[in-house]
Amino acid sequence: MMDLLISILNVKSMTMLFAAIAAMATILTVAMPYAFGDSLNARMKAVAVEREKIRARERERMAQQSQKINLRQSPKQSIKAIVEGFNLSKWVGQEEARLKLVQAGYRGQAPYVTYLFFRMVTPIASFLAAVFYLFVVLDLNQPNMVKLGMCIAAAYAGMHMPLMLLKNKIKKRQLSIKRAFPDTLDLLLICVESGMSIEAAFRKVSEEVGTQSIALAEELTLTTAELSYLPDRRMAYENLAKRTDLDGVKSVCMALQQSERYGTPLASMLRVMAQENRDMRMSEAEKKAAGLPPKLTVPMIVFFLPVLFVVILGPAYIKVMALN
Repeated sequence: MMDLLISILNVKSMTMLFAAIAAMATILTVAMPYAFGDSLNARMKAVAVEREKIRARERERMAQQSQKINLRQSPKQSIKAIVEGFNLSKWVGQEEARLKLVQAGYRGQAPYVTYLFFRMVTPIASFLAAVFYLFVVLDLNQPNMVKLGMCIAAAYAGMHMPLMLLKNKIKKRQLSIKRAFPDTLDLLLICVESGMSIEAAFRKVSEEVGTQSIALAEELTLTTAELSYLPDRRMAYENLAKRTDLDGVKSVCMALQQSERYGTPLASMLRVMAQENRDMRMSEAEKKAAGLPPKLTVPMIVFFLPVLFVVILGPAYIKVMALN
């Protein structure tokens, strides 16, 4: 029996057996992807198709909204003719003027043309108003050169008046965005943790945050549209940071870019950023509260102390006058 087993298990038969096993393993290795399919490629294709569907839905939705509301109004022909005739875009136009207008919420060519028009008109109007007031209405005993210098100063102030009004509008808009931004990050965190994509999360949050800050809702809506239109999603986040010009929004946009590029966890990042923005909002409120007593010192001295002296010394003065 042992001799028969040894004769069967010789070197030649063992070599053939191992060769057959290797051939079967090779066939199975090559045939496995074709038999069971590539699930990773199929999933990536499904994600790409779903993203294209989202972009198509966003384009359709933005087209429907643009028919109802025209955000980019065309400039008036008279103002446009004056601006083009005097070539104001070359003489009084600034590169940062468009960015300032966008930060103030004015988009399109019409606000830019209007801004250039008033940059030319307000100095002339201020100069003429100062000349009329100083030389005709007010009888000021000063030399004519002093009056002319005051008129030039009024023209200089009028030249900077549109920019000052624009900066005031930007500050009000940034304050509205800053107050609502921490709550917006909380809503984004909830949407992302529920399984929504970043485009769907931005769209949903823009619908919900409109009651608290219209400016922030507009910015999120524009970011949603840019995420659907632009080929590079990083540009959409950069545009959001430029339009708001807030440190909190810039840090969140930078974190979103890193998450898009390196695949870092988005939910944990939003949670940390929401807490940081909430702490920043609380620290600013505490700073304003701490600066309130020094600001109240002068009004109390000017308005409260004289009234207090009148109330305390008034009856005594009346009695002294009655005795006399």
